Amino acid sequence: MEQLKTIGRELAMGSQGGFGQSKEFLELVKSIGEARSKAEEDRIVLHEIETLKRRISEPDIPKRKMKEFIIRLVYIEMLGHDASFGYIHAVKMTHDDTLLLKRTGYLAVTLFLNDDHDLIILIVNTIQKDLKSDNYLIVCAALNAVCRLINDETIPAVLPQVVDLLGHQKEAVRKKAIMALHRFYHKSPSSVSHLFSNFRKRLCDNDPGVMGATLCPLFDLITVDVNSYKDLVLSFVSILKQVAERRLPKGYDYHQMPAPFIQIRLLKILALLGSSDKIASEKMYTVVGDIFRKCDSMSNIGNAVLYECICCVSSIYPNPKLLEAAADVISRFLKSDSHNLKYMGIDALGRLIKISPEIAEQHQLAVIDCLEDPDDTLKRKTFELLYKMTKSSNVEVIVDRMIDYMISINDNHYKTYIASRCVELAEQFAPSNHWFIQTMNKVFEHAGDLVNIKVAHNLMRLIAEGFGEDDDAADSQLRSSAVESYLRIIGEPKLPSVFLQVICWVFGEYGTADGKYSASYITGKLCDVAEAYSNDETVKAYAVTALMKIYAFEIASGRKVDMLPECQSLVEELSASHSTDLQQRAYELQAVVSLDAHAVESIMPLDASCEDIEIDKNLSFLNSYVQQSLENGAQPYIPESQRSGVLDISNFRSQDQPEASMHGLRFEAYELPKAPLTSRTPPASVAPSTELIPVPEPSYSRETHQVASVPSISDAGSTELRLRLDGVQRKWGKPTYSSPTSSTSNASQSTSNGVTQVDSAANVNSKARNTHDSRKPQAEITPEKQKLAASLFGGPSKTEKRPTSASHKVAKASSHAAEKSQAPKAAVVSNQATLEKINHQPPPDLLDLGEPTVTNSAPSVDPFKQLEGLLDPTQVTSTVNHGAVGATETPDIMALYVGTPAGGQSSSAENSLPSNSYDVNLTSELSTLTSGATNAGATLPTQFTKGPNPKDALEKDALVRQMGVTPSSQNPNLFSDLLG
Repeated sequence: MEQLKTIGRELAMGSQGGFGQSKEFLELVKSIGEARSKAEEDRIVLHEIETLKRRISEPDIPKRKMKEFIIRLVYIEMLGHDASFGYIHAVKMTHDDTLLLKRTGYLAVTLFLNDDHDLIILIVNTIQKDLKSDNYLIVCAALNAVCRLINDETIPAVLPQVVDLLGHQKEAVRKKAIMALHRFYHKSPSSVSHLFSNFRKRLCDNDPGVMGATLCPLFDLITVDVNSYKDLVLSFVSILKQVAERRLPKGYDYHQMPAPFIQIRLLKILALLGSSDKIASEKMYTVVGDIFRKCDSMSNIGNAVLYECICCVSSIYPNPKLLEAAADVISRFLKSDSHNLKYMGIDALGRLIKISPEIAEQHQLAVIDCLEDPDDTLKRKTFELLYKMTKSSNVEVIVDRMIDYMISINDNHYKTYIASRCVELAEQFAPSNHWFIQTMNKVFEHAGDLVNIKVAHNLMRLIAEGFGEDDDAADSQLRSSAVESYLRIIGEPKLPSVFLQVICWVFGEYGTADGKYSASYITGKLCDVAEAYSNDETVKAYAVTALMKIYAFEIASGRKVDMLPECQSLVEELSASHSTDLQQRAYELQAVVSLDAHAVESIMPLDASCEDIEIDKNLSFLNSYVQQSLENGAQPYIPESQRSGVLDISNFRSQDQPEASMHGLRFEAYELPKAPLTSRTPPASVAPSTELIPVPEPSYSRETHQVASVPSISDAGSTELRLRLDGVQRKWGKPTYSSPTSSTSNASQSTSNGVTQVDSAANVNSKARNTHDSRKPQAEITPEKQKLAASLFGGPSKTEKRPTSASHKVAKASSHAAEKSQAPKAAVVSNQATLEKINHQPPPDLLDLGEPTVTNSAPSVDPFKQLEGLLDPTQVTSTVNHGAVGATETPDIMALYVGTPAGGQSSSAENSLPSNSYDVNLTSELSTLTSGATNAGATLPTQFTKGPNPKDALEKDALVRQMGVTPSSQNPNLFSDLLG
């Protein structure tokens, strides 16, 4: 204790400039405090940084001076500037034997460094040594550093010493050891999972501070696993009773409250242990009731304890007396003049009404006062309370107040939250469908595109399904009222995109259903909408579809259709639109208008929006057509999943039918090579640069692919002449011709482009434009508090739905929409499964030109994976069939690099390549070689060997000349390496 007093006196002297602080440091603090701007402060700090950089690197600096420099570095870091140049000096100061310097060093490193810093490794040994020190102040400083700096990797280095300190004679050391173990639990729970029993032992520590520190890790453990600590209920109740009876020393009192923070932590733990457990809750009733009676409500800390008692009562098994005591405390909170206490009262009341809804009726006038309070935070909390106490009898009043509040705020985040609450209450407790539609109109009009798109779908489904009974007149009246309300709203200057989609859909389905409005009037309104919101493709798409429905209904009913000039101009404009979706809708509209009444009625029946659509995935209606085509000689369809396993595709095509010549690139495999010819004489009539050679028609048929048409020179016979492009360098485009990688990439690119178009269209449908309502908030008419309270709290107290058909239908619509919302998720999962299936496909053949080829054996090992060392080097390579190339063994790609072993790699290709390797693109080289070899109809040798034998080299050169394969000038080394 004397040593602590000495340190306190020294620190007090230091604060006055009498110990360890120079005049320069005091002038620095004074000048920064008197700075008139941030720029002036930065100028002073930057000058100080330059001074410290110069002086801190000087040799033989006195320890007291170095201590001041470290403190000045801390001051610079606190001001937001970088002082990393002095971190190492703070680390060095932790090694000092002087207590004051060591503690200064630990304080600096805990402020400077984090647990992932590179300098942490330099202080681990120092921490281990200091944890074993005889001076408990040094041990406490080391434990403080442990709590801040030790990470997952260094926990095992200090864990044994920390566990030993749990039995230290000083209570401060034991407390900090508990804190360190708690930190270890947060960092790596598995590292201290065997030490949980130590927390139970420290709960019985003689020092209240150690016991209070143990409550924090126990609370985290109980939150994860409640049942394992049920046996500690009596212990916690006993500790809480002793604290409430003031048996702890006076030093733990705060504002005359006995250890309030320990009480709050114990109440939180009891709330967890007593949840849904009657036996455990009965053991807590007495002590919680005592706290209600003894707790002082005149101080903030006393009110905090009372609030935690209410939270505990609302969590454990209900007790009538405790609920009554909690209601009395809530009444005092709500009647207080403090907004903080009112906020606590509203929050506590929201917790209790889940157990006893009648409690809210006792405080209805106080709730109305909070609802009209100018404090926005209190008002929001009150709306949360009203949301929890909504029922069929008061839903209209509550939702109307929430909509009025939503109109008055500008916070888009909270406006979205309030809109979702309004929609949820309207769907659950709507007294009628008419009220539901009007409420949704208000929400859409004022919340704009912040409303979820699912709400729009639910509204459209409700209008389509009606009341859910066999009352056609009521359903027609509902739809007519929706059309009339939308005709009034559509004249507003700015409407949200989602709301416009609903309006267009309703106009298309029911705009002319009752005969009150003519088709020309409704179509004119739809054209106005499409013109006013020309930038929104989704709204225009809904408008065009609505026009098509109206014209279809008119044609089906036998009436003459006269398309308005503005509709004709709209259709013509959309026919040339950049959006393929709008083009398709415009063409469909033109096609439907030109059909007869019977066909239109079959295509678009009246009022069929709610009928289930049966999808025939097998397309059984085409069976007769398929059978007739097969009888006429057509070839059967081969499923895509079976195409890779077909042994010979010629079995599915007639071989005696001559195949018509195609003006385009041919991607089928060449026929198997024949015996090499002794000589090859090109036609004399063709120049060497454009040499034409006859290419015989393959004896087997091939599948046709729709590719870009490329002109080719062909005769009328069964053979066609083609340019010999092997070995000729192209001037434009890629350096190779008919590269298999380019073909594959083009195919995949078109596929990805198709997916991108679909995704972008979906995003356009779901995207909402941020528009602001130009209308000013309406003047709020505040009714009498008594009347409003009767509207909010009157009626049946049970929060249950009124069994009306309307409410049932709304709930049905909501659940149906929820089921529909799961469809996109399933689609996403299906797409992911498809991608995984594709990813597990065999690696692509490097000599394949893009078309699925016929394989007779297992897929080959990908040479790129073999190059990168991703496969087992001892794995036996399988043979492949490349069509015209024939059955060859996979070439040894690693033999390309001189001086590099072909197998046994354990690292990436970048680490294994020699420094003098070829500066070429391996993929481009292989694709060039493949293109040249396949265009000439040649095959590679069946065995690739490499050696200095001149005879073998000459034979291979002769074979190359016979095959007509000319090595590209860009990669002669690679070609020669592959051949030998």
